[in-house]
Amino acid sequence: MTHGVSDCPATPRILLTTGEPAGIGPDLCVLIAQKRFACELAVVGDPALLAARAQVLGVGLRIYASSPGEPTGLHQPGSLRVWQIGKADRTVCGRLDAACAAYVLDSIGAGVKACLGGHFDALVTAPVHKGIINEAGFDFTGHTEYIAAMTGGDPVMMLTTQGLRVALVTTHLPLKEVSAAITRQRLEAVLRVLQRDLIERFGLARPRILVCGLNPHAGEGGHLGCEELEVIEPTLEMLREEGFHLHGPLPADTLFLPKYLKHADAVLAMYHDQGLPVLKYAGFWRAVNITLGLPIIRTSVDHGTALDLAGTGRIDTGSLEAAIQMGIEISKKASGAKQRRA
Repeated sequence: MTHGVSDCPATPRILLTTGEPAGIGPDLCVLIAQKRFACELAVVGDPALLAARAQVLGVGLRIYASSPGEPTGLHQPGSLRVWQIGKADRTVCGRLDAACAAYVLDSIGAGVKACLGGHFDALVTAPVHKGIINEAGFDFTGHTEYIAAMTGGDPVMMLTTQGLRVALVTTHLPLKEVSAAITRQRLEAVLRVLQRDLIERFGLARPRILVCGLNPHAGEGGHLGCEELEVIEPTLEMLREEGFHLHGPLPADTLFLPKYLKHADAVLAMYHDQGLPVLKYAGFWRAVNITLGLPIIRTSVDHGTALDLAGTGRIDTGSLEAAIQMGIEISKKASGAKQRRA
């Protein structure tokens, strides 16, 4: 099969990971299995872990063995196809264990390879705990970076909720390192990925992108910082000459007003906590994390592992439902764009 996104069939094939086994990832997989989706749905992970969590939650679940490339048909509520990778069945809800870090990374890695091989059309990831993975001795800064290292892609993190898309120039960096990381080369690369994927994966003919400044008041003419004058504005002007529809750099404290957003398809923020608090306020538990710039489609939830809620049943599956639905929609649009290029 071809490397990268496969020719998406009428029924998209979606693969879930279980995430951190002590968190709510397994709960989400169990609960999401009770719902109806217009796709083939499988989980990569430990079936014993999912069976144990279903018992804790008091939820009936039929688990069937599965493997990459095996057609499963439309997802049937109350059942789950599980491709076994590793063992994590002795996990205690809410109690992190560094011994499970390899299981978490192995399941992600297997999922990525299955998508690269064309066996699945999208990978949907449950939340992981970065700290415990690092404590186990693995160099891990996040799903986005880990998957990009495996695929050779140029990743751009974008979260989306109803009426709002926010992409990031930098992701998981200490704040003191952000300014140095925002170079003309990085900003140009991010904008090119964002432009291309908004066209090919979201069906937008000419995306309208709002770009945040880095400094308060977008630098106020250089009095509050020079990044806007020296890096951001020259890069935007160069891309405008190529036909990009870019507006900015704009002060981030006013950019998210309706008068701007109603004319925009996406916002590009300079760093993680500049744009994501606004998006999560607007749609927490309903937002989706999408990694652009990869040869595979990857979506994820907008929240963390919620260790204190694992096994309680008091969780909202909305973000995972939205991530699955987004995986389905992007798969279909990406397939259409690929066929038009052929």
